[in-house]
Parts: sequence; structure tokens; C-alpha cells
Amino acid sequence: MRILLLEPFYTGSHKKWADEFRQFSKHEIEICSLPGNYWKWRMHGGAVSLAKITPSQKPDLILATDMLDLSTYLALTKSWSHNIPVAIYFHENQLNYPWSSTDEDVRLQRDNHYAFINYTSALCADHVFFNSQYHKDAFINELPKFLKAFPDNNNIDTIETIANKSSVLPLGLNLKKFDTCRPTKFEKPERAVVLWNHRWEYDKNPALFFNALFDIASRGIDFKLIVLGESYGRKPSVFDIAKEKLADKILHFGYADTFEEYGKWLWMADVLPVTSNQDFFGASVIEAMYCNVVPFLPKRLAYPEHLPAQFHGTFFYEEDDFVNKLQRRIWDVGYVRVMNAQQYALKYDWSNLAKFYDDQMDSLIMLK
Repeated sequence: MRILLLEPFYTGSHKKWADEFRQFSKHEIEICSLPGNYWKWRMHGGAVSLAKITPSQKPDLILATDMLDLSTYLALTKSWSHNIPVAIYFHENQLNYPWSSTDEDVRLQRDNHYAFINYTSALCADHVFFNSQYHKDAFINELPKFLKAFPDNNNIDTIETIANKSSVLPLGLNLKKFDTCRPTKFEKPERAVVLWNHRWEYDKNPALFFNALFDIASRGIDFKLIVLGESYGRKPSVFDIAKEKLADKILHFGYADTFEEYGKWLWMADVLPVTSNQDFFGASVIEAMYCNVVPFLPKRLAYPEHLPAQFHGTFFYEEDDFVNKLQRRIWDVGYVRVMNAQQYALKYDWSNLAKFYDDQMDSLIMLK
């Protein structure tokens, strides 16, 4: 089968997913993309730009991602795309994504337009994939409120249409690649190593993460700290505060320039306290777990899907007990280091998901 994968925001996790799907799939996948800049403009104009690029061969299936205005793309390419099945994959969506209060579009009430693009794209696709059950439920459950906010002709019936053609297709990750950068011989520090490996953005709630560490350090509890991740634009000020306040505990602080360096630091870490306000899947959490970093998670968002229910008491925390429970994890590092977090991450490796992906794509060509 020939698949045309449309990615108007070809960078970061979007690029990695597209490239790895092409690498591990049995199908022939042609990626049609635009650079991963100016996400709002990509949602507005990306469809027009991608519609100008003719695929090398007529595909059997079109697979778009959530940054594309799919309805516009299909209208502009109807001369050749009209009888081809179309699916869309949601890495994230603008209906549930927490917007910054400082964003000009929020003040001017223009933010709904991006959510509407996601809505119409899901409506016109033959099938809709979400990367987690949480993501699927959150999007569909928010649609009634979203549509009822418009003055008339709310088309509430379309929600059931979208729900009936939606399913979960977990994010595939090349986790076994981390085996290549696992140190053959290394000794971890005597003290527990705490990890941050997310974007340096407000939706990841770094203030809660670092304030907890400030509190624990003030109690005389020693630990080491690795801070990874990338900053897009203005980063939260707590990163600069933490770099100074926790200077004596830092093993690394900043973006890892290579995959090998990133993987090396993951293997060095012990505990991953996660404080995010929003995460539709949590790829960075799964990567850390594969490197046997023990996650410490809020019992919400997509995280409960990653671990068996019988172990939720071990890996999850309640908001009012975050600091004390994290302190116990840091203090009892010997217990943490014998836990096997990797076993729960393996299901997302492409070696386990590639066939499932291919089978899902095979089933879509029967839609038309």
C-alpha cells in the first residue's frame, strides 16, 4: 500500500513519529511536509501549501496529522484525492490544549478558530486516530460545549459521527534505540537522581516540580538533578531560579545536543516526578521509563493508561501528598533502583506497534 502522510509541522515529536512510522511500516510511505515553524500559520495556510505538492504516485491512503486543515486540503486536491480514503492522526488538539493567558488570540477571542479546524478535519476524515484513550475522550466530550457556544445551527449530531469513526492508535516510539547509548559501565551517584525531560513550557507546570525540590532540599534531603528538554521562545522564570538555587545538586541543566547525550542522561536518572497540566500521551515519560527511570505521576491525563491499575498506588500521587511522597522516593533510592519500569514502556516500541499500525491502515482502504 502507498500512504501519503501529510505533516505541516515537521519537527520534534511530529517529525520523529512520521519518520519512524515510515521506517518500521511494511507500507510505502511518502511524507509531504512543511518546516515546523509558526504553528498558527501552518494550521491556516499549510493546507494550501501542501496541496501544491503533487505526490510522486497516487496513494492508496491519505494520512494527515492534526496541524492540517484537512477540509481545505481535500477541496484543493479533489481532482485526484476524491476517491481515496483519508484518516487523521491527533498528536494534540486545540480544543483541549491549555492556551496561555498572554496569547493575543485568547484576548481577542480568536482561539476557537484553531479548534474549529480540528473539528472540521475530524468531521471530513473517514477515520480519526487519537494517540490515547484520554485524548479521544477529552476531545469528544468537549465538543458539545464548544459547538453550543455558536449562535445557531450547532450541528450537535456531528459529534456522534466523529465518535463512531474514532479509535486509539498509541504513539509508536523507537525505544530500543536507547539501548545503544546505555553506558556499559557506570556507577550512579550515591544519592537519588531526579529527572526533568520535558519542554520548558508553562503547561508542563515546572513551578510545582521545582518548588517541591526547593522544599525537599530545605529539609536537608540530598539528591542530584538532571534537567533536559527544550525551550521555545520565553521560558518560565523558575528554570533560572532553579539553576541558581540547586546549583550544588545539578549534574546537567539544558538541552542535550545529540540523541546519545540525551539517552545517557536518562539512563543515569532514578526518579521522574511529572507535574504537567496537559499531556495527551507523554512520550518523554515513556522514554524515561524505558531507561528504567521510575515515574511519579499525577493520576490524570493519559498517564493511568501506561501502567497496570494494580500498581497505581506505587507510581501515582495525590496532589496534596506530592512533596512528602516524592521525598520518600528520593530517600529510599535503593528501593527505586530495583524497580523495573522498562517493562511497562515496551508496549509502545515499534517492534510491538508496527504491525498494529499496518493492520489499521490496511483496514482503511476498505472504507471506499
